[in-house]
Amino acid sequence: MKKYSLEFSVGIFVLIGLVCLGYMTIRLGKMEVVAGDGYTLNARFASVTGLKVGAGVEISGVPVGKVTGVSLNDEYYARVSMQLDNQVRLGDDSIASVKTSGLIGDKYISISRGASSTLLADGDELTETESAVDIEALISKYVFGGAQ
Repeated sequence: MKKYSLEFSVGIFVLIGLVCLGYMTIRLGKMEVVAGDGYTLNARFASVTGLKVGAGVEISGVPVGKVTGVSLNDEYYARVSMQLDNQVRLGDDSIASVKTSGLIGDKYISISRGASSTLLADGDELTETESAVDIEALISKYVFGGAQ
């Protein structure tokens, strides 16, 4: 009887350990099992070189969402889908820019709020965008004498 009690205790301990491991994997990996609260906005860019799904979306340096999709639209522009927190409401004249963390860091979307009172709704598109600065092209232009 004591042997089964010990095996049962070890089994419960292992089960609790696996549940904790799964929870920490999800939390530290910043995965969402259930879709979070928020709404989706889209933006059209000429270039989003280096921007990946899961990249952050910031306003004034504060994280307010993440990139949920990067694709090519019918006009061969990059279409970026972003999920923003419900508390963040943007005017239709807001500007989305692709920025880099540091000199060679990860790309993210930075949004500058506009002054318009017309708010964007779920599924709307930001029309004012700024593409990423291509550091490699600038450096190669300078190195090979193209810069004035």
